This record gives sequence, structure tokens and C-alpha cells, in this order.
Amino acid sequence: MTDLFAPLQSLKQGDWFKLICGASFQHLLAVRSLTLAYTLAGADCIDVAADPAVIAAAQSGLQAAKSMAKDAQKRGFDYKGNLPFLMVSLNDGEDPHFRKAEFNPHECPTDCPRPCEQICPAQAIVFDSIKEDFSGVVSEKCYGCGRCIPICPYGIIYTASYVTTPRAIAPLVMSTGVDAVEIHTQVGRLAEFERLWQAISPWADQLKLLAISCPDGEGMIDYLRALYNLIAPLKSALIWQTDGRPMSGDIGDGTTIAAVKLGQKVLAAKLPGYVQLAGGTNKYTVAKLKAMGLLKRAGEQGSRGAGEKREFSAPLPLCPSAPLPLCPSASIAGVAYGSYARVLLSPILEQLENKEVSNTNMKATVRLEEDEVLLWQAVELAHSLVSQIKSQQER
Repeated sequence: MTDLFAPLQSLKQGDWFKLICGASFQHLLAVRSLTLAYTLAGADCIDVAADPAVIAAAQSGLQAAKSMAKDAQKRGFDYKGNLPFLMVSLNDGEDPHFRKAEFNPHECPTDCPRPCEQICPAQAIVFDSIKEDFSGVVSEKCYGCGRCIPICPYGIIYTASYVTTPRAIAPLVMSTGVDAVEIHTQVGRLAEFERLWQAISPWADQLKLLAISCPDGEGMIDYLRALYNLIAPLKSALIWQTDGRPMSGDIGDGTTIAAVKLGQKVLAAKLPGYVQLAGGTNKYTVAKLKAMGLLKRAGEQGSRGAGEKREFSAPLPLCPSAPLPLCPSASIAGVAYGSYARVLLSPILEQLENKEVSNTNMKATVRLEEDEVLLWQAVELAHSLVSQIKSQQER
């Protein structure tokens, strides 16, 4: 028997793991495979683009994982068939997570060394590809990291951004049965956030979790307090996602420092809810948190933050020194992994995609579970990351 609220228990214990597929990542086969592998590895939440096709691909991966719980247990994984929350990301304005790179390949000189192709972590830039029958940016693979822009010797790469249209996207997305919503915002966009929240609010009671992702900026804490006052009372759990250095976790160990520092800043503000890191997170993040004593130790009391089915109605004072009506989370509740988690599995996903291309029926897709060797290799890789934070509760 599965526990529909098991992910919330992970938040309380401080060992929450979220996979970020990418707010603008629309490669359906990859989304399904990532969802399947990380679910079997024990992830608590899968965050995907607010695109019905992407949501359906993730839901397909979730159902496939659920049917394989016994196989996972036989192989030594702890997955018990509990489905992680399915989350969609929305934005209230311009945001680097909601963009894609573009350029005209005909403007690219033939003698260009094409550093953009080499630096792209999503392998979204191709030239004269037989497999893709295409040159340029493969739109569904691009997730907007922007690394190709400054490295282009001729400056011909640009980005196309898109902003959520609240009245159009909210009913479409919320009717798909998602468990959670993440709103990407920035300091100073209170009016824009309010418009988006008003569009979502008719469905708010059906959500198990709301996450608010915000990068650092002057007046950030006061802005987060204002957001809380706007959304209260809230029946679902609440996460403050600290977006330290967006889409950079696969670059190196230094990127995790920004995520940890921002997490410390939000913890110190003692806002109601859980604090979860993102932006630059990688294999070094949990070790850094442990060394700094920012993770809950096994056996400690559960989080004192906002929990499921608990309503908070008192407004927060905007003055940082004023007392708060609620006890906040006392430690980092979890970590979200995006680019690092995806790149970790990219060798497996590339092999799977090559199988699709070499298939005699070009329209057929090879699903990850159809190749048992690749499947469990992918789960093993995913588990190597998930287990870092899950081991907190196994000591």
C-alpha cells in the first residue's frame, strides 16, 4: 500500500529530494525516462514544464515506476511504490528558466569551431545532423541555460523568452491533475505575482504543495514576506526555493556555494514554511550542508514549518525584527537538482535515443524500461544522487 503524502514526510524529516526536469525542457522521451529513473531511486517530487504533453510524459513515467516497485526492491533500492509529487513551474515575468536559445545556422561561418555545440549541456545544438535532419537549436531539448550566448564568436545566438498568461495557462495545467505548483518570481514583481496567484487560486485547495522560487536581490526578504501575506491562508505545504545560481550545477563544485548561502539567508529570516535549495546544486551540496550543520539529523523532531492540511491566516509583519506568528523551519528541508541531475543520466538517455533512431520503424520510440540494462544503470546513477540526502534518515 502506498502513502499519498509520503513526500510531505520527507519535507518534515529534512531529506526531501526534487528532480527539476526544466521549466522549458520539452523533450518528451527524456522527461519520461528521467521521471522513471529518479522515481525508482526515491525522489519526492518531479518538476516539469507547464505543457500538457510534458505533464503526460511525466505521468507515464510515474505509472511505469509504480508497476516496478518490487523489481526495484529486489535490486536493493528502497522505492516502495510511493509516487512523488508532480509539480509544474509557472512564471510571473521574464525568467531565465523560461527561455530558449535561437540562431540562424545559415549565418554561422563554415570555418567556425562551433564552441556552442560543445558547451551545450543538453546537446540541443546540432549542425548537419543526420539523426536530427536539422541544423541549429533543437527547441525541445533546450532549457535556457544561456551558456552558448557569450561563447559564440559571432554573437548571433539570442534567446526567446515566454511569460505565463495566467488566464490561459492556469485552467489548462491545473486540470491535468498535478500535485504541486512552483511560481518563479523576482523581487519587485508583487503585482505580477498577484495576477498569477489569482488565476491559480480557484484550484489552490487541491494542491498538496506550493513552492515559490526567487533569486537573491535587494529587499528579497521583505518581498517574500509580502508574498506570504498575499497567499495566506494556505492549506498546502509551502516551500521557499532558494535559487542560488540557476542552471549551473553541472559546472563544478563552486556553484553550490551560492545555493547554500542563499538558503542560509532565507533560514535566518524565519519565514513560515520549508526552505529548499536549488540553483547550482550538485554532488557537493549535501556534504556542504552536513559540514555546516544545516541538515536535520536523524532522530530530531519534525520540521516546525508549514505542513499539509494546516491553515495559516495571520499576516506577516514586513519589519524583519518584528515577531512572526509561526515557527519557521529550523534547517534546510531538502535539495532540488536540475542540470546536474539531468547531465548525470545523459549518457544513458543518449544511448536510448540512439536506439530509437536505429530502430527499423523510425516512428517507434524505445522506452527506458524496455532495455533492462539501461534502466537499472539509470536508476543506479540516480540513486547515487538521491541517496546522499536520504542517508540522513538511515543512520
